[in-house]
Amino acid sequence: MSTLEEIEEAIGRLPRKEVLELRDWIQERIDREWDRQFAEDVESGRLKEAAAAAIAEYRAGKAKDFPGDEE
Repeated sequence: MSTLEEIEEAIGRLPRKEVLELRDWIQERIDREWDRQFAEDVESGRLKEAAAAAIAEYRAGKAKDFPGDEE
């Protein structure tokens, strides 16, 4: 299996239980990659500018509650 089309066809033949297991495995892989990238961005300082801008907006009273965060 070397092409996406072949992989999709193979997944189409899997029983539901195995599709759900594959989904969980893929989500875990995505989560690990996101965590790795975030940690790398923090360590490199790439997020400092965005964090400083967010803090400045908050201090200026421009921050808004997320929907559903109202107490």
